Parts: sequence; C-alpha cells; structure tokens
Amino acid sequence: MVEHKRTGPLDLITWGISRIAMWLPAFIVAIIFFEVVMRYVFGRATMWVNETSLWVAGISYLFAGLYSMQQRSHIRIYILYDLCPRWLRRIFDFISTLCIVVFAVALIWGGYDEAVRKFMTWERFGTKFDPPIPATLKPLILITMALLALQAISNLIFDWNTDQGEKPLVEDLDELLAQVGADHLEARPAGEASDHPDTKQ
Repeated sequence: MVEHKRTGPLDLITWGISRIAMWLPAFIVAIIFFEVVMRYVFGRATMWVNETSLWVAGISYLFAGLYSMQQRSHIRIYILYDLCPRWLRRIFDFISTLCIVVFAVALIWGGYDEAVRKFMTWERFGTKFDPPIPATLKPLILITMALLALQAISNLIFDWNTDQGEKPLVEDLDELLAQVGADHLEARPAGEASDHPDTKQ
C-alpha cells in the first residue's frame, strides 16, 4: 500500500497520531505474551494484562479510523463511483462528508455530558485492577470524532479539484480482457495458435 501524501494542516496531526498508534498492537501482543509466560511458566497470572489490552485496543481502533479517513481507505463503492463524471463525484464526496459531519456533531452533542461526567468522576472499569477505561475512552471517542469530521472536510477541500486517479470501469475491463486474451494465446499449443483470428496474417 502506498501511503497517501499529506494534503492539509490537519494531516500532520493525523500522521503524528498514527505513528504512535502503529506501535499499540505490538504493545498488546507483548503484554499478552508476558501474561502467557507468567501464567503457564511461573504460575503467577497478572491482574492487569486483560484490561490493559482492552484499553489499548480501544485507543488503537479509534486512531485507526482517523488514519483511514486521511488515507481515503474507508469503504466506498468504486464500481459506481468510477463510472461517474468528475462533477458527480464531487456531489458524492460532498454528501458523504456532510453525513460524516452530521454524525460526528450528533455523537458529540449527545455524548458530551456523559463524557464530562465520566472524566470528572474518573470512572473506572469495575474490576480488581480497575483501570479508568470509561473515564478516558469516552472523551477520547468524542475528540476522535471531531478530528475525523475535520479530516473529512480537509479531504473534501483538497480533493475538490484534484483527480484521484480513478479510471473508468470500461477501460479497466478492456485492459483486463486484452490481458486475458494475450495470456490465452500464449497458453495455446503452437499448432492451435495459428487458427486464432488475431494470429492470422
């Protein structure tokens, strides 16, 4: 995968967050490996690994969504999108960005009071280890959604007059059929290849 270049000032923040987040899965694997060794080799299971892995995985999941938005790697039906002229793609991009912004605003509006309450009371997970997962993840969800909405707007501004390099589906099919036909001719026995219309002089 070729990483999409930075196209706006917010991309620098997104890239910085992603460079930290990319190490989080490795951290999760490391502490789970530590738990396995402590539990089955030394017979001394930990109390903190399970909750910590859930905590860090939640953070990683949020940051991955933000990075996917910056990279334009979120789900999109390219079969239909690529068939459309540029002006119609702009309309689709605007509608999708508007939906993202509306969803983010609704989520922040509806979850703000709860997030503030969980953070101010430093709500914990309720286990023996009792980490402050609700107190940290709930506000982080809202912060990430705000950044995601701003990232979507930033992408729309940059992509408005930029051809993203999509190729019409018909051209792709023509290239595919041409390639398949060429491969088919190469695979035919020498005696049969001369009977093909493309091989006749």
